[in-house]
Amino acid sequence: MAGIAAGGARQNPIAPYLLVAPGVLWLLFFFVVPLIALGETSVAVQRGPWYDGFQRAFTTYGTHFFRSLRYALAATLFAIALGYPLAYFMAFRSGRFKNLLLGLVILPFFTTFLVRTFAWKTILNDNGPAVSLLTTLHILPQGGRLLDTWVAVIGGLTYNFLPFMIMPIYVSLEKIDRRLTEAAQDLYSSPFRGFLKVVLPLSLPGVFAGSLLTFIPATGDFINAELLGSPNQRMIGTVIQNQFLQVRDYPLAASLSFVLMAVITIGVLAYAKILGTEELA
Repeated sequence: MAGIAAGGARQNPIAPYLLVAPGVLWLLFFFVVPLIALGETSVAVQRGPWYDGFQRAFTTYGTHFFRSLRYALAATLFAIALGYPLAYFMAFRSGRFKNLLLGLVILPFFTTFLVRTFAWKTILNDNGPAVSLLTTLHILPQGGRLLDTWVAVIGGLTYNFLPFMIMPIYVSLEKIDRRLTEAAQDLYSSPFRGFLKVVLPLSLPGVFAGSLLTFIPATGDFINAELLGSPNQRMIGTVIQNQFLQVRDYPLAASLSFVLMAVITIGVLAYAKILGTEELA
C-alpha cells in the first residue's frame, strides 16, 4: 500500500493507444482508404499506358496548375499584408474591444462560402459600387471591368480565406510575453526595431500556419474562379470538378488530383524549410 501511495496508481500500458485509436480510425477510413481508391482510379485507364492521365495532366492542364499556384500565392501574400496588422492591433492595441474585433473576424463564417462569393459578384459587377467608385476616382477607365478578371478572382480568394490568416497570427501574438517588448525598450530599442527583433520572429509560427490554411485551400478552390472569373481565369479545381461531374473522365480527374496534392506538398515542405518551423514544436 505504501508503495502504491508513493508511486501513484499503475498506468495501463494500452491507455495511450486507446486514446489515439478514434483519431487513427477516422484518418484510416476517411483519408487513407479514399486516397487508395483515388490512386486506383488514376491508373484505371482503358486506352494507353497507366500513366496516361498523369501525362495529360502536365501537357494539357499545366497552364491551369501554374495559374492556380499564382492566384493562391497572390491571395496568401495579400492575406498576410491585410491580416498581420489587424491581428497585431487586436493582440496589442484593441483593449476592451478585443472580443468585438474577434467576433467581426469570424462573422463571415455565419454565411456560407457560396453566398459570400455571390455577394462579391454583385459588388464587382459592371453596375456595382466598386466599379462606380474606381471609375469616379479615375483608377478604372470608362468601360473598365472588375468582374471576370484575375483581380476579382484573387480578391475573392483573399476575402474568403482572410480569417484563416488572421486567427493563427493573432494566437501567436497573444502568446508573446509583453515583458520581452518592455525589455527591448529598456535596451534602447526603437518600437520598429523591437518589432523586428522580438515580435516578428515569435509570431512566425502563426504566419506559417495561416499561410498553409490560406494557400492550400485557395490552390484547389473552384468557386471563386467559376463565379468571379471567366474561362481565361479557370483554375485547376474547376477542371477537376468538370472532369468528375460533367465529362466523367475519372482517371484523368484522379490524376489531376494526385498531381495537385504532390505540387502542394512539395511547396509546403520547401516553405517550411525556408521559414523554419522549430517554434511549432
